[in-house]
Amino acid sequence: MNNGLWTSVKDNVVFVLVSVGIAAALFGIAYLTEKICKKKNGSNERILSTRKMVMIGVFAAISAVLMMFEFPVPFAPSFYELDFSEIPALIGAFAFGPVAGVMIEFCKILLKLFMKGTSTAFVGDLANFVIGCSFILPASILYLFKKTKKNAAIASALGTLIMTVFGTMFNAIYLLPAFAALYGMPLDVIVGMGTAINSNITSVATLVVFAVAPLNLLKGGSVSLVTMLVYKKLSLILKEAAVPKKVKKVESVVK
Repeated sequence: MNNGLWTSVKDNVVFVLVSVGIAAALFGIAYLTEKICKKKNGSNERILSTRKMVMIGVFAAISAVLMMFEFPVPFAPSFYELDFSEIPALIGAFAFGPVAGVMIEFCKILLKLFMKGTSTAFVGDLANFVIGCSFILPASILYLFKKTKKNAAIASALGTLIMTVFGTMFNAIYLLPAFAALYGMPLDVIVGMGTAINSNITSVATLVVFAVAPLNLLKGGSVSLVTMLVYKKLSLILKEAAVPKKVKKVESVVK
């Protein structure tokens, strides 16, 4: 009994430390990239101004609400669901930079946990944050260096590709084993839930290939499409709201 309790506590502590480390690493990457870009362009604008923080809060709240609406997909077990909470995060990241995108993702998860709690021993919440950032971060970094409509489309496609590859590997290597340990559900049972839907799913590897990969492709593609349709109309308004008048520069963010 004591050994079992100690193992459970140790697993939870390790999971928390890994989560904090990943969040810090993602924020650090976003911050350094944005700092380098601003130095290259000779910009003195603060990465996180008060107005930007307000907008980050607004977008995080919208994302958290969207995260409450999850839709099952026919090709994956019930614990894999589709939501569109990355739409505000990608729009915010394009408008305010990679740091804002990571912060929107992080605050979204905190708000979601406050409103709904967790049903996956926090594994699903970590997955949503990390995999969401694997989409938002590369897309916003690429767009940061060249803000054109064409580059926004390329950035979104790159983000979708990276999210699909990374999400597939991260699920197989870390998330599914962590879920099994923290939730007390053997991996064979998890794989069996996939087999019941698709007979080609016979292992963790085939589970992520036939369920996680198409889910991330579907999510990245739909989020990218919506963002491309609405961002041009929103971008100038968002810039007006986020940048103080004394430092505003008129620029075409989407050509």
